[in-house]
Amino acid sequence: MVDKNKTAQPVVETSALKIYLRLLSYLKSYRLMFVVSIVGFALYATSTTLFIKILENLINIIESNDPQDRFLVPLQVIGLTVLRGIGAFAGVYFLSRVAFSVIHSLRVQVFNHMTRLPSMTFDDQSSGHLVSVITYNINGVTAAATDAIKILLREGLTVVALLSYLFYTDWKLTLVFILIAPLIGSLVTTVGKRLRRLSTKVQTTVGDITQVTSEMITGYRVMRSFGGEDYEKQRFEAASKKNYQQNMKIVVTAAANTPLIQLIVAFAIASLIYLALNVMELGNPAEFVAYMTAVGAMLQPMRRLGEVAPIILKGVAAADSVFTLLDQAPERDEGTREVSRVQGQVSFRHLYFHYSRSDRPALKDINLDVAPGEVIALVGRSGSGKSTLVNLLARFYDYDQGDICIDEIPLADFRLANLRQQIALVNQHVTLFNDSVAGNIAYGSLTDRDMDAIRRAADLAHATEFIEQLPQGFDTLIGEGGARLSGGQRQRLAIARAILKDAPILILDEATSALDNESERFIQAALESVMQNRTTFVVAHRLSTIERADRIVVMDAGEIVEQGTHAELLAKGAHYANLYSMQFRDEPQDVNNIAE
Repeated sequence: MVDKNKTAQPVVETSALKIYLRLLSYLKSYRLMFVVSIVGFALYATSTTLFIKILENLINIIESNDPQDRFLVPLQVIGLTVLRGIGAFAGVYFLSRVAFSVIHSLRVQVFNHMTRLPSMTFDDQSSGHLVSVITYNINGVTAAATDAIKILLREGLTVVALLSYLFYTDWKLTLVFILIAPLIGSLVTTVGKRLRRLSTKVQTTVGDITQVTSEMITGYRVMRSFGGEDYEKQRFEAASKKNYQQNMKIVVTAAANTPLIQLIVAFAIASLIYLALNVMELGNPAEFVAYMTAVGAMLQPMRRLGEVAPIILKGVAAADSVFTLLDQAPERDEGTREVSRVQGQVSFRHLYFHYSRSDRPALKDINLDVAPGEVIALVGRSGSGKSTLVNLLARFYDYDQGDICIDEIPLADFRLANLRQQIALVNQHVTLFNDSVAGNIAYGSLTDRDMDAIRRAADLAHATEFIEQLPQGFDTLIGEGGARLSGGQRQRLAIARAILKDAPILILDEATSALDNESERFIQAALESVMQNRTTFVVAHRLSTIERADRIVVMDAGEIVEQGTHAELLAKGAHYANLYSMQFRDEPQDVNNIAE
């Protein structure tokens, strides 16, 4: 017996610094370009400081009135401007390449990780919030990885260069100026914590907006049929207004941050000017002007550095959600067993399972042995556990207790990809992609199949006739979710995909639910040939599908309550007979000659 008890992990808030350092760790692959960008910004900062030295030289030249030195300052200005331009371009260009490469790597990593997450993740989180992680949230990370680092390097190195000049000129007076640093740091920390909380709330509201929009677009027919336009408008307006309110809180907090820092710096400069005029020991007016110019030149980069904290902390909040998703454990795949093709014997042994958000078990003590090639029909009321049982067979979920074996091999012993190669699945809710008809039939691991095999699968699914009537036949693009096809046509493409896979185990989960009676007659004939020599599980409500099963398994409240053939179960007059009386008695009984 395999024990798969799940334990909840405590939620621990990671520090902003730790998250940001993790984000910066993605820079390791681009070290050379990052170093070049730092050198570029260092040139920019050095040339900015040297401009102040030129000013000092200019004042001295004016005082000395020496004509031989009058060409020196213009040449210095041109040379430093060229140097500054080269530094600025190299810094911005190479840092942008690094940053967008990091974002690309992160986005691809998140998407790839999503493809391996357990089904429970997609059940517990709405599609809108998952989509917002890979779009909006990663865009927030972009700002932290591009704008913030650019400001930190360019303005930070400029401040360092100017401070170095000030210390060189008069270190005592400069110490007075930098006493404001702890006060600014305390302000930035307080504002930063609030911004991180607000940014997290904004991301949640963006997920709500995405979710409402996605539901309206995918369910627009239901919305229009039931007059839900006003309801959807109100839902969207409420979600958008909440997003607006949270964004405005961020704007107010960030906008107040910069003026407060400027006010603190202004008081420091005023004190500095007073002390400079009364205490400063400078040799001449040129040094005094250059010193105060350097102090003034620091205001702009310091103001820009004050803007870095909001940008970084918004990015940290975005990165936190991204890393939280990346840290979720993927599907368990610890098996080592690989087989080319199983025989198809399936055993369910004392199987228990419950969904993460439900206290009531979805399956209780399921015991069922299925022989290779046997067709099993699973019937029961809605919520009885039919679809859950077949989902466990494909290991979309890990069961809590008991085991499922194929050819006496527990599912956990198979490599996950190898296990799913043995199973073909057709769901009630057909999933098609914005690709050609042929691309949708030969999807995923089937892309290496040739057109002859694709056509044979379409023939068996009775899909060729409508496919050939499409504008480009098998090359026709069918739109998002197969929007240009009818429900029956979409279902037949899904069946053709399962036929092409040619797996030894076939799961039909309401596979004919979207078909009209005429289409179903053809599909039933196709399925009969497909089900030959395959172990088949059929979750169905239609009598035409159920009657032809080798065995009917009746489920109720997560338990198997009856097994037998159609005739045997009717004769019992119990659960199946009641279901038959309620659901099947009005169905046409002309299914015996479907193949003709």
